[in-house]
Amino acid sequence: MDALRVQSVNLEHAQNQRQHNTEGLNSASLVVRRGQPFKLTVAFNRRYIPNRDGLILRVELDRLYNDIPITFSRDPSQWSAYFQQGSLDSTKASLCVCSPANAPVGVYQLQMMSPSGPYNFRVGQFTLLCNPWCSADSVYIADESQREEYVKNDFGLLYQGTAKNVIFRPWSFDQYENGILDICMMLLQVSPEHKRNWRTDNSNRSDPIYISRVVSAMINSNDDCGVLQGNWSEDYSGGVNPSDWNGSGEILRQWAQSRCSPVKYGQCWVFAGVMCTVMRVLGIPTRVVTNFDSAHDTNGNLVVEEFYTETGEKLPRGQDSIWNFHVWVECWMKRADLRAGFDGWQVLDPTPQERSEGVYRCGPAPVKAIREKRMDMPFDIPFIYAEVNADVYVCIVQQGKVLSCSIDTDKVGSLICTKSLGSNRPQDITSTYKYTTAIQPVTSNSTMAAPTLANTSRSPDGLSVKLRFLKAPVIGGNISFSVTVTNLESTWKTVRQHVNAQAKSYNRSPSDTFWEAHNTIQLAPHESKVLEHQISYRQYAMLGNRQLVNLAVVVMDVASQKRVLASEEFNLTSPTISIQIEDEGSVVAQKVQVAMVTFTNPFSEPVSGVLTMAGAGLLEDKVFFNIALQVGESMQTAVKFTPKMAGVKMLHANLRLNNNPAVIRGFRTITVRAA
Repeated sequence: MDALRVQSVNLEHAQNQRQHNTEGLNSASLVVRRGQPFKLTVAFNRRYIPNRDGLILRVELDRLYNDIPITFSRDPSQWSAYFQQGSLDSTKASLCVCSPANAPVGVYQLQMMSPSGPYNFRVGQFTLLCNPWCSADSVYIADESQREEYVKNDFGLLYQGTAKNVIFRPWSFDQYENGILDICMMLLQVSPEHKRNWRTDNSNRSDPIYISRVVSAMINSNDDCGVLQGNWSEDYSGGVNPSDWNGSGEILRQWAQSRCSPVKYGQCWVFAGVMCTVMRVLGIPTRVVTNFDSAHDTNGNLVVEEFYTETGEKLPRGQDSIWNFHVWVECWMKRADLRAGFDGWQVLDPTPQERSEGVYRCGPAPVKAIREKRMDMPFDIPFIYAEVNADVYVCIVQQGKVLSCSIDTDKVGSLICTKSLGSNRPQDITSTYKYTTAIQPVTSNSTMAAPTLANTSRSPDGLSVKLRFLKAPVIGGNISFSVTVTNLESTWKTVRQHVNAQAKSYNRSPSDTFWEAHNTIQLAPHESKVLEHQISYRQYAMLGNRQLVNLAVVVMDVASQKRVLASEEFNLTSPTISIQIEDEGSVVAQKVQVAMVTFTNPFSEPVSGVLTMAGAGLLEDKVFFNIALQVGESMQTAVKFTPKMAGVKMLHANLRLNNNPAVIRGFRTITVRAA
């Protein structure tokens, strides 16, 4: 009888990837998840005879291999290969291959060999990912809606602005775009850990804790050939303004095509968006999180100091800082390295701020450990705890002397949120980080009423002052607000009021004053007076792309020289682009659809610029339109798109104006049905 020979092997890509929830992940190799069998169809030169013939399947990862005897049963604790029952009746057989649920993530080679001779047959390769659908995998997440959102969803919304006026920023994770999966696997291969000891690195890739620390370091380029170079200087020559990125795919492709030269430039939301892509591709449930009023406590004393002049100008003093928002990611995993109770969401921050074990990375830190102030646990919990819990000392100073000081224990970490499951609304997750009642966010892209932004301060010496916005501040319109000063005592008071407005970037102290007002008023016992103020568009048009303002009011009792301060940092909301879909209920994969894109110039001057349309899984490439609009003029254009696959997708628009600093965006989520 002829010796048994393998003539061909079909890797059954479509069936396996459908069963492994890897459909749409583009790679030259089969893509499967660990802890779950995948099927091969093997064609022999004759029928396989169980008691006579024998075969070994070699599974190789970067020169590390397992030789697996092909049997008729599965062993879930280790690599196994077995024929399906009843599949040996002809020269073709169905062979199942299964990895353990803790197998290392990577690109594997498959060979079939005879145990008695040198014969071998190269089957091909497959990419093995983590498996959040497998209960034995340490990234298992039980809720299917969470797996849909945190693993399979290829678009998201990142939240910026301020806690009282949250702004949506659409982001395309692009994990189903051509080449992205292979680039994510390459990222692991070029890491310092792999170069230092490839054997240990490959072995450690069984653990999502290890994987997440490698990826956190590799997203920034500070210590290695990582993906992104950070830049907060406002000079982006030689690269891309971080605000102009709207997805991860372009960044990852540019990094790979440049042979791992860092892409210029990134800031926190860009680092987080790209990391979310890589982790979702690797099969680790991940979501992007925004922490509003995020403290950077450099000396670790859980105190951040802010200084104002006696006329309300905020001073750039001190090494500590509070960012209006900071963006990181959370990944879902078990923490076998910790005692019970700390599985679940873990904070990871790829923005290069502080070193962790000598490398610019942060986490994974259990969210629950942050809430419980477990400073003894790894990784980087003290730094993250301060980001959401530091106290703020607000001082009024004059010629180096502190005139008054107050403590704000609620400002830092005032709102922590992420995209809701299956919705574009922000989900408030503040209570998972700290024992507090967070404020209710108001989102500028919603249909809710305009936010009422107000701040009240009270002095023990008989005065209170309240800042209140009369309407939501929108770029192109006037900033209208009132200052209410109240005499809390039974004597007449002469009060001086100083109001000060400064432009601000989200991550640093304000710049010089661009608007101020000063008044002297008389207050009868227990009297309140309301002073209304207005800052015109022409007075703040010079802000550039800094759409944040620090507004402060200091009132002083002339007799006692006692002062009280109220301040508010607020964002100017940009106008939006409208996107409407023709026959929205019948959008079908592989069928041409039409979106109508509309924008009206709200500014008091003509505008011109470039409108960019993008959408992962909808548009093959970006689409560009030149526009020029007079005051009050509208534009409408039709954009054709062809969905590649079923699911919920996002079409988004970005308008960059030539003569106006505002960046104008719009988005539409689209449910695509199978053809």
